[in-house]
Amino acid sequence: MTAFPDMRVLLDNLDIQEDRVFFHWTLIGTNTGAGGTGHSVRISGFEEWKFAADRLIGRSLGSFDAADYQHQLQHGSPLAASS
Repeated sequence: MTAFPDMRVLLDNLDIQEDRVFFHWTLIGTNTGAGGTGHSVRISGFEEWKFAADRLIGRSLGSFDAADYQHQLQHGSPLAASS
């Protein structure tokens, strides 16, 4: 989070299934933290949450396009400025 002091995480969709939830998100921010590139990033992904017997999140698996994220860190995202 320190890499993106202006970070915003947007809720794109919440898909609730019987024993799990898919939280689809978009992260928008500028990499201006210590050693940052100064480039804007806009990347989407999702978290899959499986619930434990106590009804709390027992497992969280995240997914996003890491290659696209790295590219945006180096070159910026033209989409980031539009949000």
